[in-house]
Amino acid sequence: MGSSWLKKQSFVIGPKPPLSWLILCLISLLALIAVLSSSSSSSLNTAVGSSPRTTTAESLIYTSYRRIKEQAAVGYLELRTLSSGGGGARQKEVGLCGKERENFVPCHNVSANLIAGFKEGEEFDRHCEVYKGTEKCLVRPPKEYKAPLQWPSGRDVIWSGNVKITKDQFLSSGSMTKRLMLLEENQIAFHAEDGMIFNSVKDYTRQLAEMIGLGSDTELPQAGIRNILDINCGFGSFGAHLLSLKIMAVCIAAYEATGSQVQLSLERGLPAMIGNFISRQLPYPSLSYDMVHCAQCGIMWVEKNGMFLIEVDRVLKPGGYFVLTSPTSRPQGSSREKKRIMANPMEGLTQQLCWTLLAQQDETFIWQKTADIDCYASRKQRTIQVCKGDDTQSYYRPLLPCISGTSSKRWIAIQNRSSESELSSAELKIHGVQPEEFYEDFQYWRSAVNNYWSLLTPLIFSDHPKRPGDEDPLPPYNMIRNVMDMSANFGGLNAALLEEKKSVWVMNVVPARASNALPLILDRGFAGVMHDWCEPFPTYPRTYDMLHAYGLISHLSSERCSMVDLFLEMDRILRPEGWVILSDTMGAIEMARMFATQVRWDARIVDLQNGSDQRLLVCQKPFVKK
Repeated sequence: MGSSWLKKQSFVIGPKPPLSWLILCLISLLALIAVLSSSSSSSLNTAVGSSPRTTTAESLIYTSYRRIKEQAAVGYLELRTLSSGGGGARQKEVGLCGKERENFVPCHNVSANLIAGFKEGEEFDRHCEVYKGTEKCLVRPPKEYKAPLQWPSGRDVIWSGNVKITKDQFLSSGSMTKRLMLLEENQIAFHAEDGMIFNSVKDYTRQLAEMIGLGSDTELPQAGIRNILDINCGFGSFGAHLLSLKIMAVCIAAYEATGSQVQLSLERGLPAMIGNFISRQLPYPSLSYDMVHCAQCGIMWVEKNGMFLIEVDRVLKPGGYFVLTSPTSRPQGSSREKKRIMANPMEGLTQQLCWTLLAQQDETFIWQKTADIDCYASRKQRTIQVCKGDDTQSYYRPLLPCISGTSSKRWIAIQNRSSESELSSAELKIHGVQPEEFYEDFQYWRSAVNNYWSLLTPLIFSDHPKRPGDEDPLPPYNMIRNVMDMSANFGGLNAALLEEKKSVWVMNVVPARASNALPLILDRGFAGVMHDWCEPFPTYPRTYDMLHAYGLISHLSSERCSMVDLFLEMDRILRPEGWVILSDTMGAIEMARMFATQVRWDARIVDLQNGSDQRLLVCQKPFVKK
């Protein structure tokens, strides 16, 4: 049975208005706003002697008029720029980029970074300050691109034409990659035997659990391990197995022009994003992860006076684990000699960080971060100082040479947290969130998810839009896999999708200048990151099946971000035939529909008919083959 909320919705349909009509409307709006703002300004001049409350109200009115005027002007200029070049119906749509930009990732231009003076590895970092937007165009898929297989088949087999890795590159790769992947004509098959130094990923994960003191890897969640940061993850087999244990493993790796670990992981439907910490912090707050994992990740941890290891300590929660597996530097001799040779270069650093070498077996070492806050004061040597203040707003800041998170209210050992799948009332209050507020948010998303899911059908774009009714089946549970919530708040959409047993994972994005609930999201064991939506997102093209945003358009309008750039970026990271659901005020949704038309999406406005100003914009990206 469909819910009453679903049945009450209606669709705003009709032919797409011509661009000339839109521009005429905008010019009229500008003229009207100019008159209103002038009138408001005159009123303000006569209100000098009025009460503070009256003056404040009139000032707010004037500010609102001015902001609408500015946004309308920006929208008009962007429309005029896009429509330049003559008449015709096609001129109002953004053109397609050339073939050379099929795998374009903004802010990661190594050549431009070198010219700008970045070196010693920093040229591979993210530098949006160097990136200057080129022509506004739609990144098109490669000629051989095919829709990915549905989960879980897509986890084990991907189309080789969907990622930038050639047969020659595959054959020239190391033995580990050859054992991991099997290239057959137009497909790449992945196997559990990932070629580390163990027979399979399952054996490796079981060994890690035993080294920690557990009976098997199925006990990892009970030991407080809910999320793992996997550095330079290969192609994601470790994370794929952890997902079967209900552990969220997020892969981060530096930008790679070809054979990208991040691109292949996302193509498999596994959580991943571009990221490294050569010179800047990762976009996570302190105390974010229960385990940080490095298997042949190629990082020299003792370089730069241990700055890389200090960054790992920053994102690691109290009582959390750092796993280092390095078979490429396999020392010779007895087990005791191996341990001494490998541990000595890091021994001083780990002692300063109050880490304990918990276990060592063959080429795998596991350190545990202290849960005792007094450890830092009792150190004999204090070459690494404790930072002052908190860094929950960390967003690509320079690496810090000090220990973070010690003053945080979230300093709780992972072993002492609630064993329940959700946060307790006490844990919520640590985040400054009342349990009633949290529960109300979740109830909203419970209702919304069922209705969202019924919208994922091309039927709503027909002349007589409809969605599956009581007699029709809903879209399958595995219709989409990679979901991005662009303004995640508490991660309620993620939780509701999991409760409904949809085969998705969600990248929960917290806008950089919004209320920061990212620590709460990460403590729930979800994937999350902070991001400034005035900049491109650190991922490859065509990596998400659905984008969702609640209130983001209104928020970014006040930030004066370019709406055209935002929609071009959304199109870049969205897969062909992927979906977009925007929830916002009527004015914001009308504006969003205008830009959705520019990037060639099919779009319909859904009126909730609940007496509010809220509307939904449901869009689908077409599969453009040119």
